[in-house]
Amino acid sequence: MSSTEVSATRAIATQQARASAPQRNVARWLNPRVWGPTAVVFVIVAVLWQIIAFTNPYILPSLGEVAGSLLEDPDMYWQNFLITLQEVVVGAGAAILLGYLLAVIMSEFEIVERAIMPLIILIMVTPVIAIAPALVVAFGFGMMPKYIVTGIVVFFPVLVNSLAGLRSVDPRAMDVFRTLHATRWEIFRNLRFSSSMPYFFAGLRISLPLAVVGAAVAEFVAAGTAAGLGSLVTTSAAQANLPVTWAAIFMLCLMGILLIVVLAIVRKRVLWWSDGEVTAR
Repeated sequence: MSSTEVSATRAIATQQARASAPQRNVARWLNPRVWGPTAVVFVIVAVLWQIIAFTNPYILPSLGEVAGSLLEDPDMYWQNFLITLQEVVVGAGAAILLGYLLAVIMSEFEIVERAIMPLIILIMVTPVIAIAPALVVAFGFGMMPKYIVTGIVVFFPVLVNSLAGLRSVDPRAMDVFRTLHATRWEIFRNLRFSSSMPYFFAGLRISLPLAVVGAAVAEFVAAGTAAGLGSLVTTSAAQANLPVTWAAIFMLCLMGILLIVVLAIVRKRVLWWSDGEVTAR
């Protein structure tokens, strides 16, 4: 069999695998063994929630009250949802881009890692709640402090996982490229980039939920316009309005779930050749 026939056979096999993957996923989720345990856990949690709500109404509102608050004023929740989502997208997006670019530089020049990594670790171990008021003094009462707080939370996992992925290249493949006198750009484009992607997405699985947490914390502690789901939680809790408080918390949870779902879809598109998961570091 010629090399052309081998390539054609591989292409056909790849297309068939891609076509059959959605059918396998649908059949898998129709199996009660897949969704059944999760459904049972959620039912148990809902029942326990209702019991606590009826016996201790000052601790938890009933699920009906939370749903009623969401349906009573959906525009308020939607507008605050969009504000917090903006903080997540801008802050996390900038941190993801900066984290990966810095990881690329560190993987190519170890002296940069030795020089910068201690400073990065120092920033990461500093409580973000302590940083937020100083950021307000430095950047004012707008959205910038919230972007920065969100970005700080996201930056470190992306950097560490991307750096590990960029250095996970097969030494034998690296030797082949060096034997062929490949440039740094050719090695990165054809070898390091693809090797880093599973690690990069593993870092995103940690970073995106943390981005929601970071945005909410930024709204808790950064002074300025009282907008966003985090600010709504703070305001409603101060007024002892538990239905609104938990409805806003539910919207934050929903945002995190949506981000994870979008990430899973993008990962399947980008890493269609990778069936295994890489553990985030």
